[in-house]
Amino acid sequence: MNHTILLKNRPQGTPQLSDFEFQKDDKALNIAEGELLLEAKYISVDPYLRGRMSDAKSYVPPFNLNEPIASGVVAQVKASKNKNFSEGDFVSGLLAWKTEQISNGEGLNKVSPDLAPLSAYLGVLGMTGLTAFLGLHEIGKPKAGETLLVSGAAGAVGSVVGQIGKILGLRVVGIAGTDEKVNLLKKDFGFDDVINYNTTTDMLQAIKTTCPDGVDVYFDNVGGAISDAALFSINRFARIIICGAISVYNKTETPTGVAVQPFLVKNSALMQGFIVSNYADKFPEAMKQLSEWLAKGQLKYTETIVDGFENTPQAFIDLFSGKNKGKMIVKI
Repeated sequence: MNHTILLKNRPQGTPQLSDFEFQKDDKALNIAEGELLLEAKYISVDPYLRGRMSDAKSYVPPFNLNEPIASGVVAQVKASKNKNFSEGDFVSGLLAWKTEQISNGEGLNKVSPDLAPLSAYLGVLGMTGLTAFLGLHEIGKPKAGETLLVSGAAGAVGSVVGQIGKILGLRVVGIAGTDEKVNLLKKDFGFDDVINYNTTTDMLQAIKTTCPDGVDVYFDNVGGAISDAALFSINRFARIIICGAISVYNKTETPTGVAVQPFLVKNSALMQGFIVSNYADKFPEAMKQLSEWLAKGQLKYTETIVDGFENTPQAFIDLFSGKNKGKMIVKI
């Protein structure tokens, strides 16, 4: 029996389970020459998928209603008539939310469970790690001794960004939502200081206190009021990296906030948004560096793994209430 998750409705506000539909099919999947049959092992759920559920202009086309959702997946080859893949191989790529599916092999990369746990290829050794490394390196241009502020610091990308900052000799301050996450970032990931945004009554002052020399690089994963507060502490020639804005993804009204222009002009600062595919030509060198740091124990990662294909929609929804520590992954 093959199972598929379709987008049933375009969410209004925070996605609900009713926006998804499960489909079962007992029809056998037969591969043709050049194709391979894949069995999903791990599925990545990511905040950016929320944008694809809306019928709005973006950097990637929206999902179609009543068709499968797709994201990063690690799968195993069950059968192959493709010379580049053999039965038993593990691969990662952008695939549909299905327990089994047919592929022609395009966009798939072989991954090895001997080098790292398979789930890591959806996180620190996947788009998560690439996003953290390339956003910080290409836009942030970090220099030893500078101060790096990271919002959404206990999330998949944020936790990697902070560690890379420490490896490169920066002072790293994170912003997270629970005391448990604060302790995780300090003890396990080496952050110099962390702000709990849920217990801080004055975010602007909290940033000034934890970043006494100001902020040279701000890696923004959340947008909203937290990022507004960060503007008051940026230094001259600061670099603001816009990776995400999870705080406003589910807003139905037009977001408002502090005007950024005076801060950018006064500080000759840079603010730039990006998507990781902008730097696709740099993926090999970035992956090589991430793999080396991971092998040496300089780079750690945490995952929130949810068991069961049927729990994929709920795992995705839970991202927006911060129930994940690090990368949120569904194990099939």
